[in-house]
Amino acid sequence: MGSTGKRLFQYAMLYKKPIVWALVLLLLAVSAELAGPFIAKRMIDQNILGIEKKWHEVSAQEEFAVSYKGKWYKREDHFALNEAKGTEVRILQAGRKFYWLEGTLPIEDGNRSVKDGVMTVKSKDTGEQAEVPVALIPAKELYAFYKPEVPALLLLAGVYLGLLLLGAAFTYGQRLLLLTSANKIVRKMRNDVFAHTQRLPVGYFDTLAAGQVVSRVTNDTEAIRELYVAVLANFFAAIVYMTAIYGALFLLDARLALFALPLVPILIVWIKLYRKVASRYNRIIRSKLSEINAMINESIQGMPIIQAFRRQKETMKEFDDLNEHFFKYQNKLLSLNSITSHNLVNVIRNLMFLVVIIMFWGDWLGAAVGVGVLYAFVDLMGRMFQPIVGVVNQLSNLETARVSAERVFTLMDQEGIDVVPGAMERYRGEVQFDNVSFAYKQDELVLKNISFTARQGETVALVGHTGSGKSSILNLLFRFYDSNSGRISIDGMDILDIPKQHLRHHMGIVLQDPFLFTGTIASNVSLDNPAISREKIEKALRDVGAYEMFASLPGGIDAPVIEKGSTLSAGQRQLISFARALAYDPAILILDEATASIDTETEAIIQAALDVLKKGRTTFVIAHRLSTIRQADQILVLDRGRIVERGDHERLMEHRGKYFAMYQLQQGAAVTAS
Repeated sequence: MGSTGKRLFQYAMLYKKPIVWALVLLLLAVSAELAGPFIAKRMIDQNILGIEKKWHEVSAQEEFAVSYKGKWYKREDHFALNEAKGTEVRILQAGRKFYWLEGTLPIEDGNRSVKDGVMTVKSKDTGEQAEVPVALIPAKELYAFYKPEVPALLLLAGVYLGLLLLGAAFTYGQRLLLLTSANKIVRKMRNDVFAHTQRLPVGYFDTLAAGQVVSRVTNDTEAIRELYVAVLANFFAAIVYMTAIYGALFLLDARLALFALPLVPILIVWIKLYRKVASRYNRIIRSKLSEINAMINESIQGMPIIQAFRRQKETMKEFDDLNEHFFKYQNKLLSLNSITSHNLVNVIRNLMFLVVIIMFWGDWLGAAVGVGVLYAFVDLMGRMFQPIVGVVNQLSNLETARVSAERVFTLMDQEGIDVVPGAMERYRGEVQFDNVSFAYKQDELVLKNISFTARQGETVALVGHTGSGKSSILNLLFRFYDSNSGRISIDGMDILDIPKQHLRHHMGIVLQDPFLFTGTIASNVSLDNPAISREKIEKALRDVGAYEMFASLPGGIDAPVIEKGSTLSAGQRQLISFARALAYDPAILILDEATASIDTETEAIIQAALDVLKKGRTTFVIAHRLSTIRQADQILVLDRGRIVERGDHERLMEHRGKYFAMYQLQQGAAVTAS
């Protein structure tokens, strides 16, 4: 995973204490669980199959002694170190029945058969054969020989149950700590990603759809959460389990352990092959999901246009194509997961068990591998395959998280604007453009050698046809973009030497299409800035002549505003946007066609407010309606990125150039319309 894995690890290290404790608890849970097969082995070999060990006659009743045919017998492993032993007897199993043998058994390891009270024992190694007289032990009498082992069986069963409960408690604690840590990691990551989007230059969002950014902040970070919750736990558990189980297998029988050893390279190759194919599918899937989100977002925002121009079918067709492509690769990944899922693991496990049982049945493993060892091996292998299944099932989540992390970190690696602490004093607002040229795309200049000076308190109007460069001048002033050549200064300071946050702190802007946030009218004026008091909000609304208009609404200026202010008229939204700019008391005020969508009466209110408020404040106005800028101190006429005329209204009218023609055209249209 390279640098992506390193950065995911660095995020995990922010909460390393709970993660380390979670892994410690996981280790304890695994240890508690793995103790089970050894307890079961002891119960089988010692307490159940131990009945076939040697028994010796004792003189009287005592602990662990069993009465049979008027005499007392005790198993050899219950005798003290130097305790005297009486006559040896044996209890031997042949088929499903048990027999009594007075004396010793000539051949310990052999196949047994009984006929007419005689047991024949044939050696597995040499083929040697021996016969001994035996007597059938009835089932009722046989129980007496198991009875001394019942307390030990109950004790071991209690220990086994206790370990299961302890393991469950450890697993619960581990899961809780890991989930909590994962949620904290993703919360931190989401905050970092969203904070970085606030630092990205405006130009970045010109090339990336809003839905794609949303997808990275939400869907991709959620996919990463699974990495820390499920993938980390399963992979760590698998390492612990498999290490511990291989250790246990070598303790049981080295041959069985070596037989199981190839599972590790098989699993490694399995993971590599899966990742090679799945990573390609996941990149396409995550990319298509972003595109789907982007299209949904665009469709919702443009729904009035879609319905007005009857584009529903075409929009649905476009969405179907995206969705079909997404569905196609989801199915490919699903097929891959199905092929490489736990079903294949179960096939490998069952084949392994079959081979071991055949080897045990054919006595190829030797006498050292008894029933207890075989049971422990099968139990341990069953437990080993559980984490292997867990790893295999988490491979899809691993690849999804890895691809999602790459996408998130790609966004975070985009160069942002460093946040500079503090603030600069309010500048006067004298703006100078000195031979400025600018291109959004290389070699396609939209501004060419622009030079002008806007003195403090002046109103400068920018006019010209669409695409002439009016908005680009203001984009450069705000430093949404930086010029290719030339110099822009405020109060003699080059704006490139002023941190962007400090520069914009004393600027206000009103756009043609104002953007309102979900909240209230008052919160949209202040943008929840604690430095802007309630009184200042009300004053700003009064200054633009809008306070009485909003005070009459239910809730007054605390009336709710839903997304984008869709329940308010265009004029009301623009007035809120204008009051917002004034509440921040900017040194430079920019009106980007601010009166374009406002009725004549509302425009008159704004013009009256402007006449009062522009004093001491440099104001830039972009206006298509030339009647609104007659009082501007300076009018700059732009054509194809150049200033072709400049001066006040009277001077430009006397010049009878491009401005005169535009003004006469608009006045003629107005007269005709009237």
